[in-house]
Amino acid sequence: MIRKAFILFALLASSLFAAAEVNLNGAGATFPYPIYSKWFNDYHKQHPDVQINYQSIGSGGGIRQVTAGTVDFGASDGPMTDEQLSQLKFKLFHIPTVLGSVVPAYNISGVTGEIKFSPDVLANIFLGKITNWNDKAIAKDNPDLHLPDKPIIVVHRSDGSGTTYIFTDYLSKISPDWKTQVGKSTSVKWPIGLGGKGNEGVAGVVRQMDGAIGYIELIYALQNKITFGTVKNAAGKFVKASLESTTAAAASMKSMPDDFRVSITNAPGPDAYPISSFTWLLVPAQWKDATKGKVMVDFLNWMLDSGEGMVKELDYAPLPGNVAEKVRARIKQIKY
Repeated sequence: MIRKAFILFALLASSLFAAAEVNLNGAGATFPYPIYSKWFNDYHKQHPDVQINYQSIGSGGGIRQVTAGTVDFGASDGPMTDEQLSQLKFKLFHIPTVLGSVVPAYNISGVTGEIKFSPDVLANIFLGKITNWNDKAIAKDNPDLHLPDKPIIVVHRSDGSGTTYIFTDYLSKISPDWKTQVGKSTSVKWPIGLGGKGNEGVAGVVRQMDGAIGYIELIYALQNKITFGTVKNAAGKFVKASLESTTAAAASMKSMPDDFRVSITNAPGPDAYPISSFTWLLVPAQWKDATKGKVMVDFLNWMLDSGEGMVKELDYAPLPGNVAEKVRARIKQIKY
């Protein structure tokens, strides 16, 4: 009798414990995956009954899944368009989380110096108009480098990607030809090149192929020890991507729109790295599951209070103070 009672108690306790566990599922951008992974892991350590699962599938996939309602939240490096928002059956908030940069990474045997890229050169390489590393347009900006007579192998994302959105948003601003022929989106029809899935895929192809150039997130270039160049900014200064130059791009932003959908590529500041961007969590404004909604709100406040202090070690820039306060006010509007 006592044994049966004990078993019954154990089963009841187990079911109560299981009921107390909360699982949040999200999917989207690869760009912020390293910091999101750290945040979700550290939050779980402090809240063992909460598990936040995140699939790094690209911004396009994140937007599709949050629209379909197959995940609790999405993530994107490119803000959703008005058209995409109109397809939603619920109100959604863009919650900026951190800032990062996209860099032109390359692999050219024999070239040890850092290549400088002017905006028109970068656009014309990805348009297929500049096809060799010793092209006079590249040589003009790099007089001290011996650039080989070697074909340029262009590498781009094959999946829907916020990193692609940031890069093509920048190219659309600095190149009329790019704007009219290709445009900006998480997925575009590339004029030339090989595709790689995720930042990891592009980085991998660049590392393997002599003469390759691709665009990847700064942290992937650093983690994989891939050489990347400086880019001439709107002030005419060649700037290397870094925490400081990314922050400078955000600092040049005069105002933040109420919905947080903003572009800071080709920022005007003299020290601004020109291919910088916020990245966003895509969070429902109204939660049917009150428990999940409460956890999401708590996590977002934790992100501002504790998570932002972790971002520099992974080469992201934290939210500017004025933006963080606006985000805090938006979090209070989430209902559950």
